Amino acid sequence: MKEITVLSGKGGTGKTTITAALASVAQNAVLCDNDVDAADLHLILQPQVMETNQFSSGWKAFVSTEICSNCGACIDNCRFGAISQTDGLIQIITYKCEGCRLCERICPSSAIYSKESINNYWYVSNTRHGKMVHARMGPGEENSGKLVTKVRRRAREIAKEQQASFIINDGPPGIGCSAISAISGTDLVLLVIEPTQSGLHDVKRLVELVRSFNISLYAVLNKYDINVLVAFEIEAYLHSENIPLLASIPFDKAMVESMVNEKTIIEYLPASAITQSIRKVWEIIKQ
Repeated sequence: MKEITVLSGKGGTGKTTITAALASVAQNAVLCDNDVDAADLHLILQPQVMETNQFSSGWKAFVSTEICSNCGACIDNCRFGAISQTDGLIQIITYKCEGCRLCERICPSSAIYSKESINNYWYVSNTRHGKMVHARMGPGEENSGKLVTKVRRRAREIAKEQQASFIINDGPPGIGCSAISAISGTDLVLLVIEPTQSGLHDVKRLVELVRSFNISLYAVLNKYDINVLVAFEIEAYLHSENIPLLASIPFDKAMVESMVNEKTIIEYLPASAITQSIRKVWEIIKQ
C-alpha cells in the first residue's frame, strides 16, 4: 500500500480538482481529504456519510459568576486578553480564549472551569470512487494538524481492511501545521503549481519543507497558459531542483463546468486532452 499526497504552495492552484481526477482513474484506492480547515473534495465526489465522529480541538474557559469573587487575578494573568470585567462581573471572551487553562488553575475561588471544544467532525463515507475519510472544522477551531493525523490514521486502517493499493490524500495548501501533518509518513508528494509569481514563491517553500522529510517529489503545472513566462520560470526551477514535471495542463472552462456538474474532468470529458494527461500522470505515479 502506497500513500500519495497532493499538495500546493497556495490555495486556488487546482489541487483538489487534480486529486479528484486522480481518484477517478485510480483503482482500489482509499481517498482522504487532509484539508480539514477548508475541505472541498466532497463537493466533487458527493460522499454518502456512513460514520460520523466528533473531534476535540482544545479547551474553552467559563466562569461560575455565583462563586466568583471578582478579584481580577485571571484578568491580570491572561496573556491573550480573553478575560474582561463588565458591570462588575468577570467574563470570558470565548473567541480569544486559547484553552491554556491558566485562569482555571490560579482562580482562588475555583470559579473558572474549562470544557472541551467539540465543534469539529470527521467522517467515513462511500463515494463512487471508493471509501473516503474527510472532516469539517468549526470556524476558528484549533489543532487542525491533529485532525489531519486522525483522518489519515483512519484511512490507513480502511486501506488495510480493504487491501487497497493506494491512499490518495488531498492535502492542505501552504506549509503550516496541517501541511506538515499531511506530509509526515507519506510515500510520494505531487505538487500542483499555478503559473503566478505567488505560486512560484510558495512552491519553493513547500519543496524545502517536503525535502526535509526525504520524500519523493513530482509536479503538475496547472493552467500553464495563463502566464507562459512564469510557466517557463517554474519549469526552469523544477529542472534545477531535479523535480520531474509530469504534465502541463492548459486552462480550460471544461474543468470549471465539470465541477459545477459535480464530476471530475475524467468523467465529464473522458476523451479530452486533459483527461489523457491526467491518466498519464497516474500511470507514472503508479510505477
